[in-house]
Amino acid sequence: MNSQFLHLLDFLIIHTEGAVTHEDFEGHKGTIGAGDLQWMTAGRGIVHSEMPAAQGTQRGLQLWINLASKHKMIEPGYQEVASRDIAEAAQDRIKVRVIAGEALGTKSAVYTRTPTMYLDFTLKPGAHLQQPVPVSWNAFVYVLEGEGIFGSPDSLAATSHHLLLLGNDGDGVEAWNKSMKPLRFILVGGQPLGEPVVQYGPFVMNTEEEIDQTIQDYENCTNGFEKARHWRSEATLGLDE
Repeated sequence: MNSQFLHLLDFLIIHTEGAVTHEDFEGHKGTIGAGDLQWMTAGRGIVHSEMPAAQGTQRGLQLWINLASKHKMIEPGYQEVASRDIAEAAQDRIKVRVIAGEALGTKSAVYTRTPTMYLDFTLKPGAHLQQPVPVSWNAFVYVLEGEGIFGSPDSLAATSHHLLLLGNDGDGVEAWNKSMKPLRFILVGGQPLGEPVVQYGPFVMNTEEEIDQTIQDYENCTNGFEKARHWRSEATLGLDE
């Protein structure tokens, strides 16, 4: 489990098994349990930690979403949603948890500065799904459980832990569950920003000069990183002893 991060983007955590404790140098702290989500906008930068809340297996999904240059230096913020409060919809042997965006007539309450969809689908045996994706958006499918047919009925089945990259022509995704077990997958998509991307470690900016300045700000504890000088995660205090 990662102990410390610094970002200048949006960062989504969805925990599927176990629990993780998170905290940051602004004093924000909490625990994300199974099925819960945290959407963190790091903005100008934040130092935070994520550590297992207990012994046992920990499973989750993380998604990094770039921010437009005009949003890089906004103040950090959090959106946290308990599993029971995540928007859901169901019809014709299909269930979806709407993390971001819209599906089956249901919209997520999560606000995303970069237009984003994050849909957690479960298809019962025999189910057939057609889900639109906006034209020009980048999108992918990641299979979590079971196996499914994507694109056309005669395609080879995609099984768990496989990723399918979609075209951006606006056809969306079409899926069939022809197996005898449930199929679960996530559909993730976003609107391209059309800006250059320069990444170094956990920092994501638009130019090499901005990366150099960000590293300098962090090392000198300036321009948003002032509280990093003396902050230590409570979860990691005993690791150096």
